[in-house]
Amino acid sequence: MPLSFRLKEYNTAIRTEVIAGITSFLACMYIVVVNPAILKDAGMPFSAVLTATVLVCFFSSVAMGLYANNPILVAPGMGINAFFTYTAVLGMGMSWQTALGTVFWSGVFIMLLSFSNVRVHILKAVPHSVRMGLASGIGLFIALIGLENSGFIIANKATLISKAALNPMTGTFLIGLTITIILVIKKIPGAFILGIIITTLLAIPIGRLWGDASAVNFGTKTLVTYRGIFAPPDFSLFFSMDFLGALKVSAMPVIFTFVFVDMFDSISTFMGIAEAGNLLDKNGEPRNVKQSLIVDGFSSVISGLFGTSAGTAYIESATGIREGGRTGLTAVIGGLLFLPCMFFSPLLSVVPSIATAPILILVGALFMIPITRLNWGDFEESFPAFISMIMIPFTFSINEGIVFGLLSYTIIKSVLGKFKEITPMLIILDVISIIFMIYK
Repeated sequence: MPLSFRLKEYNTAIRTEVIAGITSFLACMYIVVVNPAILKDAGMPFSAVLTATVLVCFFSSVAMGLYANNPILVAPGMGINAFFTYTAVLGMGMSWQTALGTVFWSGVFIMLLSFSNVRVHILKAVPHSVRMGLASGIGLFIALIGLENSGFIIANKATLISKAALNPMTGTFLIGLTITIILVIKKIPGAFILGIIITTLLAIPIGRLWGDASAVNFGTKTLVTYRGIFAPPDFSLFFSMDFLGALKVSAMPVIFTFVFVDMFDSISTFMGIAEAGNLLDKNGEPRNVKQSLIVDGFSSVISGLFGTSAGTAYIESATGIREGGRTGLTAVIGGLLFLPCMFFSPLLSVVPSIATAPILILVGALFMIPITRLNWGDFEESFPAFISMIMIPFTFSINEGIVFGLLSYTIIKSVLGKFKEITPMLIILDVISIIFMIYK
């Protein structure tokens, strides 16, 4: 743990770090609303998930600042929360208590792998093309969830899914999406949270004029008299996880996926932010990466304990770094700013799904960026990426994207006789993938 943030060494000042921390917080604040909205579909109480989300953001970000001295905020990850709800709980029939247990144990494994540096070796064994496909597949998955939650995409017996008819709900969603896109393009600070607020306000007439109270969640009474604005934090999810149930064989694929996705997501984030913000050590590697990965594992452990999906480093932290944030003080300031959100659960719970859906779609679009770095003309590299990408949204499972991406890459390289490109660690991952396919 650093004795100080070494502001002079990194050529920064307290004022700069404070501004950077505020900027990063505004860019990441949307997770306080979006994460409970997603986990609510798993049967978990909104207010309790909000409390857990805020505490994970606070403790993890402060730990990143104090232990790793990096200006990176940590919060429950997008994609990971979708896997928790729509694959583990709704898809596999796992209870949310057991799912929280898998989050906890995945955090324990991540910390052990980080201390031993095995985590980095595992990531290096995953082919670059598969990594790109997985990132993009998760993006499509998140966007599909957003379209479904908004009511814009509906079930259709003939075509599986189709576009819903234009109505007050879908019309308001489209207006909110358009406004949020414009805010993002114009690089307005806090664009995501502003988009949520504006779309929520636009949704109020739906309940008033068309009687769809579900759109705004507070019926015909005023916001203040019906739900209030403030409430004490809800700690009902604390230590509610199923420790033993999460260690059953049937839960192992979920733990593996949490470990793999979080590992891939966090290291990619660290590398991207380090390159963009010149946060590199003397060897040109991301600064304090081992300490940062340990904090990432710690975040998953406390996520399971508090009652939310796993935490991970947030790429949105780059906004604060662009404002001059260079040390852990940025992360500490950002983490502290999350705390007051714990007391606003009644106010935040009125946010309708059509207000959070645009954020899911835009985050999904950001996840698609890696696929542009792939050479699509090289089919032996592009096909594993393609199969990884499409299997995730088409099967509603990140698991399947990982399994088919790794196996297709190994099969293609084997047929071509390029055995040097198949590392021992990749073979181990392939064996694990086959076992998961058999015992799913």
